Amino acid sequence: MAKQKSGQVKHQIQEAGGESLEAAQAKNAGAKFEWHFGRVTRLGHYEIGGGRAVTIVWEEGGATSEQGNISDEQWEIFKLAFTTTGRVAILSDQGSDEWIYDYRILEAVR
Repeated sequence: MAKQKSGQVKHQIQEAGGESLEAAQAKNAGAKFEWHFGRVTRLGHYEIGGGRAVTIVWEEGGATSEQGNISDEQWEIFKLAFTTTGRVAILSDQGSDEWIYDYRILEAVR
């Protein structure tokens, strides 16, 4: 039997469904974090001018476009979302409208 490393915390969710998972993740992240959902409407890759680009239409209103400053990990998530449901979610503690560019906690939604 494998032993758990010290300092490593294991979490189990007792309820089924996406909302239970979202609540557990937000609780784990902290009270100031909120989920925001959007749909990836455009992906682009450019040789000049910053490399990768993504456009997202947010359910809360508005749209954003980011060119460059997209990590390999983020790019893979955006590509996965774009080729499946198109939906992404971010968990952010940024206030006002700053959350729309906070891709620290990013996932594709099915």
